[in-house]
Amino acid sequence: MPMNFRGRLMAATVCAGVLGAAVPAGAETLADAIALAYQNNPTLQAQRSSQRVLDESYVQARSGWRPTLGAQATANWAETQTPKAGRGVDLNGDGVPDSFGSGGVRRSNRGTAGLSFNQPLWTGGRVAAAVNSANADVLQGRENLRRVEATVIVTVIQAYADNRRDQESLRIRQENVNVLTRQLQESQARFDVGELTRTDVAQSQARLAQAKSLLQSAVALLAITRAGYATVVGQNPGDLAPEPSLAYLLPTDPEEAYKVAEEQNPQLRGQQLAEQSSRARIAGARAERMPSVSANLSVQHNGLIDPFDPGSNFGRSMSATVTASVPLFTGGLTTSRIRQAVERNNTDKITVETVRRNVVQGVTQFWSQLIAARSNISSSEEQVRASRIAAEGTREEQKVGLRTTIDVLNAEQELRQAELNQVSARRDEYVAAANVLATMGRLEARNLIPSVPQYDSAKNFRKLKMTWGWVPWEEPVGLLDEGLTPWPSKAPAARPDAAPIGPGLQPAPVRP
Repeated sequence: MPMNFRGRLMAATVCAGVLGAAVPAGAETLADAIALAYQNNPTLQAQRSSQRVLDESYVQARSGWRPTLGAQATANWAETQTPKAGRGVDLNGDGVPDSFGSGGVRRSNRGTAGLSFNQPLWTGGRVAAAVNSANADVLQGRENLRRVEATVIVTVIQAYADNRRDQESLRIRQENVNVLTRQLQESQARFDVGELTRTDVAQSQARLAQAKSLLQSAVALLAITRAGYATVVGQNPGDLAPEPSLAYLLPTDPEEAYKVAEEQNPQLRGQQLAEQSSRARIAGARAERMPSVSANLSVQHNGLIDPFDPGSNFGRSMSATVTASVPLFTGGLTTSRIRQAVERNNTDKITVETVRRNVVQGVTQFWSQLIAARSNISSSEEQVRASRIAAEGTREEQKVGLRTTIDVLNAEQELRQAELNQVSARRDEYVAAANVLATMGRLEARNLIPSVPQYDSAKNFRKLKMTWGWVPWEEPVGLLDEGLTPWPSKAPAARPDAAPIGPGLQPAPVRP
């Protein structure tokens, strides 16, 4: 773990204990947290890098239509030593005694240099299928990037809401300690004058001790949530502003949520593209039965390199060749690969339906949680109002002897629990709304923080389409390769992205 990040986590632990003492002057908004995570979150950055890696597979597939150029050079030197008994003997059978150099040593050398140019003319649809499969893989990668982006944003929203909840819980716990401290002081004073018994004082002491214990637990829980916030956002939370409304992105009914999720859920769209990729691989496997045609041009120079005399010692040879290769028998390998590709495509088709059902389940689950949380908010607000009235009335009635100390302590406990329930209900409602949007495919930076520069996952891909290695006759060769095959593969059909939905996250209204 890097020391600077470890220091931030330690700061989260230390700051939680003194949160109530001092807070930054400027409140941090949810939009600020999402923007920071969108630009710096390592999980999201790693997925973007993985997508750029995947873009290269498309270039590599198209290289099957492009020519290759190679150079080769060799140098050979040889020395032959013949004993005296073999000198002047006809070793090569031409009727003339062979001659050797001084001491029966003969030396020779030769050099060769050449260029070879190879251009595929037709691959029977192999390369066309590989290109379409790679294109579908790239589009699937973009959907995976959308899914990871939504996951990171949900994590940011949950961490933000958790910190807001735990900060408010800590304030409630601290207020409870303050109230019970005053209650103990009052009970002690009334005991000293004989109005209360030692039992009343002991009850106040026990409730105060319990409240202090719960306060320390709240401090520890806030430290944990602050560390989680720092992990996903990259910095410790300061004074967090209230959560802005997500109503402009939420549908009016679950039927609309199902419809949007069917069209925009990144996991479902990614699986549909995975099925298109495996379908293209079936065409590629079948193309292995087809012939392939390529052209080759080679130029070669050879001759003595010692002494080097290119004018007289070196000769030149050129050749142009068109080669057609036809697979006749592969021992069942090609047929097996076709069956394998078909079954993989069947698996992807079935998985599309599995993912669709999971998406429907997710929308149902989070929509139900959203409705329940909204109902809990209304109930908890009424509970807080009634508990506050009951606590105030119980304290006044104790002053005239109609209520006991334990009645006051119980009323205070019910009020604090009601306030905690209200805080938790608001957090649950907001997180459930974020999960509904993530399942629908609407929880994206372009809808939440449109003013922040957006990452374009297709920019790198567009740049690679005309990168080093492209040749002007690549497209005609590709059209020929794709057209003259009995098993053509289809280019992937990606659904268009929905238009951005404004206006983005706005500051939450101030509660009265």
